[in-house]
Amino acid sequence: MPARFAITPGTLLRGRISYSQFLQGYRTGLEPVLMAAAVPARTGQHVLEIGCGAGAGLLCLLHRISTIHGTGVEKESDTAALAQQNMAANQQQNIRILNATFPDVFLADTPQPEQYFDHCMANPPWHAPLGTASAHPRRDLARRMGADTLPTWIEGAARILRHKGSLTLALPAALADQAIFCLSKAGFGGVTLYPFWPKAGRESRIVLVQARKGVKSPARVLAGLVPHEADGAFTPTARTVLEEGAPLPGL
Repeated sequence: MPARFAITPGTLLRGRISYSQFLQGYRTGLEPVLMAAAVPARTGQHVLEIGCGAGAGLLCLLHRISTIHGTGVEKESDTAALAQQNMAANQQQNIRILNATFPDVFLADTPQPEQYFDHCMANPPWHAPLGTASAHPRRDLARRMGADTLPTWIEGAARILRHKGSLTLALPAALADQAIFCLSKAGFGGVTLYPFWPKAGRESRIVLVQARKGVKSPARVLAGLVPHEADGAFTPTARTVLEEGAPLPGL
């Protein structure tokens, strides 16, 4: 890791996972932890994280289900190297990190059936493509959505997911309609919305959008989760997810 990119050691899931990230630029929030808690993976299955960053989502998922195989695709080379470092720090042998652009990394050849994934997950960049760029290029890459990012990632996931495989997206509520449109166009069904309410009585700002390839089930909006109490502390249910690595309730 180049010395100019200082990193800070830390943990996820209240010390259960060793996790380092860059001192400056994009910092990991709650979204990848919540996203990983929603993926319906089972023993022996293969899971891909698109834009995996430093690996928080995959580490949390493999902590919950250690008997699956994970692949992370990360475009930014220094971030991909840090993800590799985080995997090694947690002795994760079942996760590989690809320093590549999605979906280009999978388009060179037509995948054989055994190469398809059972589940994909992504926490795409949220900010509009226009506007003031961040002073930190790595942060800008992680947070600024390109004009075609969401449809490209959804269409790419449709190419490499098995039939009835799931795609889980952590998104701002303002992008839910665009995601649902793109999912339907790419052949996904059974769309499930799982909102996170900042506090009781407040509108949701973050939502998980989950769908399955090739199914015809109707859409659902679930009760979701209130992560915080009025004083800002985690609610008891949120604590089991964010600190103990439990799956999201109700999914």
